[in-house]
Amino acid sequence: MRRRIAAANWKMHKTAEQTRAYLERLSAQPLPSGVDVVIAPPFTSLAAAAPLVRASGLALGAQTMHWELQGAFTGEISAPMLLEFGVRYVILGHSERRAYCGETDASVNRKVKTALDQGLVPIVAVGETLDERARGETAAKVMRQTRAAFEGIAATALTGVVLAYEPIWAIGTGQNCDPAEADGVMATIRSCVAGLADTPILYGGSMNAENVGAYVSRPNIDGGLVGGASLDPDGFAALIRNAA
Repeated sequence: MRRRIAAANWKMHKTAEQTRAYLERLSAQPLPSGVDVVIAPPFTSLAAAAPLVRASGLALGAQTMHWELQGAFTGEISAPMLLEFGVRYVILGHSERRAYCGETDASVNRKVKTALDQGLVPIVAVGETLDERARGETAAKVMRQTRAAFEGIAATALTGVVLAYEPIWAIGTGQNCDPAEADGVMATIRSCVAGLADTPILYGGSMNAENVGAYVSRPNIDGGLVGGASLDPDGFAALIRNAA
């Protein structure tokens, strides 16, 4: 069964102390049981977040990881390091990582394989630029990224992953993709690889408490990978309730 998910990608925001204050405020609010809530803080806040997330019945996520389990990779973080803090989800292939950190379809695929091997749930992000959308290349782009991410992975293993469709032109811009258009792209994603029929697919790109309902009411949209709108605990709590 596909489940509804609200995943908070804080990106490079919040110190450890700010993380504790946020989670204390979020956990004090009534949250619906029908939505899995994932909090993905910066690496430096994982230790602070772990006990509070666990006590609140939420799930802890990370924003990326390396495909190797250890080695001479200065500045990188491995799956065992994440697991030590109780991390359950890891975001892989986010457009900012691809644009600024040199991630490729091939490296995302290596990371997905390692995450699955280590028992982590990868949240694999795909999406097109504004120019690609204008040229009518959205479907080709997201299909290529999706197929590359799961190359060499058995269809039966894909029930253990999450996908996120994030049109790059909508991330942090306030220009959210029309829900019907997003649903159509997600239907394309779901059909391009065998095994994705029951895989949750999230929308990302200027999702907020006001528009989340319009997205999750669509048949192929199972929640959101939320950036800016997740940084305020009251606003994110409202989004979670509306997602239910």
